[in-house]
Amino acid sequence: MPQTYFDEPLLTVGEVAGIMRVSNMTVYRLIKSGQLSAIRVGKNYRIRRNDVDRYLNERAVRFEEEV
Repeated sequence: MPQTYFDEPLLTVGEVAGIMRVSNMTVYRLIKSGQLSAIRVGKNYRIRRNDVDRYLNERAVRFEEEV
């Protein structure tokens, strides 16, 4: 079955930058490098919220305190 995009919100580069607390340019670099999936709409990009969450979860650092 083909993947649909209607059941989850599409975010702008600016919204993703705000969520991640980085610059718009950083989001563009992540898209260009293939680290963050995006959909091209005309000259703009839209990013699925699930893709943002997946990107952040994959890079989460686990810290274990020494006893």
